[in-house]
Amino acid sequence: MTEVLMAAVIFYAFYQIIKNFTDFLLKRKLINKGHFENAGILEQKVASSINENQEVNKYPSLKWGLVAFFAGLGFILIHQMGPGMSNEDAYREFMDRSMLPFGIELVSISMGFIIYFLIVNFSKKK
Repeated sequence: MTEVLMAAVIFYAFYQIIKNFTDFLLKRKLINKGHFENAGILEQKVASSINENQEVNKYPSLKWGLVAFFAGLGFILIHQMGPGMSNEDAYREFMDRSMLPFGIELVSISMGFIIYFLIVNFSKKK
């Protein structure tokens, strides 16, 4: 689990470094060509996407509350799948080698996001 988290952090950091560097090169190229008025084009794209996201994300505490609730339900479900006292060693070996707990947790978190999405969409239509 730690290896996956470390790989994700490294990948995200690498992505941000590359993105910032390419944005810098694009701005420099625009300024060198004499298009000073277009040099702020990247900030305008970011500002417009922020405004669109603010309209969609009207209930941020509802979203994270649902995600946390369903994540907790996923952990409860994983715990309830525990073995009886007779086959605990076999169960532990299966769970250590299996991706089942990760799948259960990801599905339950996804259900939280889907329910949030449905709540927001139905509240827009009213």
